[in-house]
Formats: sequence, C-alpha cells, structure tokens
Amino acid sequence: MITRRNFSLTASASVLGLAGCATATGNAPAAQVGAVLQEAMAGKAVPGMAALVIRDFSVEAEYCAGVRALGSSAAIAPNDRWHLGSDGKAMTATLIAKLVDAGAMRWETPLAEMLPNLADTMKPAYRDVTLPDLLSHRAGLPENTDDMEFFFTFAADAAPTPAQRLRYIARCLQDEPVGPARSEASYSNTGFLVAAACAERATGRAYEDLIVAQVFDPLGIHSISFEQFGGANEPQGHVDGRIANQLNDVNPPMFAPAGAMRMNLPDWSRFCIDQMQGEHGRGRLLRTETYRFLHAPQDGVRAALGWGAAPHPLGLRGPALTHSGSDGNWYALVCLFPETGNGALVVANAADSMGGDEASVAALRALAATVAEPYEES
Repeated sequence: MITRRNFSLTASASVLGLAGCATATGNAPAAQVGAVLQEAMAGKAVPGMAALVIRDFSVEAEYCAGVRALGSSAAIAPNDRWHLGSDGKAMTATLIAKLVDAGAMRWETPLAEMLPNLADTMKPAYRDVTLPDLLSHRAGLPENTDDMEFFFTFAADAAPTPAQRLRYIARCLQDEPVGPARSEASYSNTGFLVAAACAERATGRAYEDLIVAQVFDPLGIHSISFEQFGGANEPQGHVDGRIANQLNDVNPPMFAPAGAMRMNLPDWSRFCIDQMQGEHGRGRLLRTETYRFLHAPQDGVRAALGWGAAPHPLGLRGPALTHSGSDGNWYALVCLFPETGNGALVVANAADSMGGDEASVAALRALAATVAEPYEES
C-alpha cells in the first residue's frame, strides 16, 4: 500500500526482550547494538528488527532480534531480507547517475524530450522538468495518483513492468502540479517512476534489469528481490497486528523505482559504504563529482537526489545522508556520515500501526550517537 516516507529524519520516541543473533568486528560489540534493539522494541508490537553499524567505511556490528512472523518461533537471522521501501530511491538515483556518467542520459534534458510520446498529453508545467528535479522531489509532481482504483489495477497487470510504468505515469503527468518546478521540495513517488521510465526509454532495458546490472552486480549485492513478500522461511511484513496480506497490503511490482525492493542488511551496507566512499574518490560506480552531486541538496536545504541531506541529524554533527522507507508493512531507516565513513541502518518487519516506526527511530537515534559527535552551536 502506498505510504508517505520522507527523506529527512524527524524526532520520535520510545524504545521485548527477545533472543537475538549477532555479528561484530571492531570495538563496538554487537551486544551494544542488541541492547539498543531490545530497548527500542520494548512495549511495541513489532515482531522483529535488525540493525547494522558502519564505522570507518566498514561494517562494525550487526544484530537482529525477534521473530520473522507473528505466530512463528523462527528467529530473525543475519542474512534475512528486509523491505527497504523508499530507501531504494537512493539506488534509483544512483542508477540514473551512472547512465548520465556513461552518456546514455543527460541531467539537463527536459522531460518532453526524454518521453516524447507523452509530451503532448502531459501538463505543460512538466515538459521542462529535468532528472535532478524528478530525483529531488522538485518537479511539482503530486506524491502519487489520487485514483486508488486505477493504482490497484496494476496489481493484476500481466504486462511487462516498463509498459505498466508508462501507463501509470501517462495518467500522473496529466495531474495538476502541486507547485512550480524547482521550488520547494514536495515528496513524490511518481517522480522516481518517471525517471525510471526515462531510463528505460534511453536504454531499451527494464529498470529491474538495469539496476541489477549497473548498481547491484558491481557492488556484489546478490540478495536483491523485487518481490515485496518473501517465502515461508523469510521475514514477513506486518500491519494492524497481523501478517500483511499479499493481495491487499502491497504496492504493484511496477512501483519498484520508488521503493519496492528487498535485500539483507550486509548488502544494503555495501551500497551505503560505496555512497560514502564515492565522496572520497573511492566509489565503484560513479565519478567522484557525480557522487557529490547526488548528495548535494538541490534546494539548498535538504532535498538531494534520492537522499535527504541533513546538516545536523538527530542533534548530531553532520553533514549526513538520511532516508526512511515503508510500504506500511515494514520500516527502514538509514543515516550516513560520509566525511567519517560512519553510519547506521535499522529495519523492522512492521510499521506505524505496530510501533515499527517509533522503535526504528529510537534505535537509529541511539546507534547514530555512537558514530557521530553531538552538534553544538558555536
């Protein structure tokens, strides 16, 4: 189900003593991460969580707690896959950036040129928006279609996902803008679907194939899945005190560029570490200046490309890259400090209706404070 997830971290409160799994390399033992998760889950209905700490561009500790699904005794395991929701937007932006670096796309090309077949039917206000506008939520596009009946027709659509995305965005590009392009950021899942459709037209390949070949394979990320639900031996998403329903509680597969990917925490950390390494000239995917462009706020405040750019996240010394993600059944948070190569990732197999959001923010707040100094105004 569509839910709004932001690119900045906001304060939230509160933090089931459950058996856990742990791996650690370094001076912050996994037990410390485990204690944070236990406290964060206390008093919440979220069945399971996991967290990973990055220090000096390496994984320092990972811990998981709780169970994969309500009614099951199967404990969360280190290599379990988690739904990342809108945290996948940074991956989509990185794919687009790599295509730009390769000359297959250009940052400044107007949308009417990238999608000429839709130029006549889209609102005139959208014809001149560019890839940076789309990827920083500054294209003026609404967050999603407001026609939910239309949206859920895609759940049973057997057409290839690129064709589905084109059909979806053709309708969305006829919606009235929420504001002028390149003004105040207004969160939009649609913008990322439009950017993916532009990449598909430029390359003749489906987004799902492109991001695996261009982003995940080069980083050794092999746990990726575009299915929102795993098998019987994987964690399940939860909503309203129950296991989420695969028919009624999910977004259609064509929604992947805006946030419908699952992977394990070690693989997610590979992506995050590369994002930070990239700013120091050691990235494996993009030019150094391209990483820095991705991470720079387009509005001069916080809206970067697929990321939130936070000067002082959670009261800590930045700058930092942040994002949160959820489809309503899962919750995922990330906070990275590229200057030091430190960061923290937190995931939960439930969201707002079961306290997964509050538990995740509480855990991230505690873990981020172990890898960044407090911010003090001078």
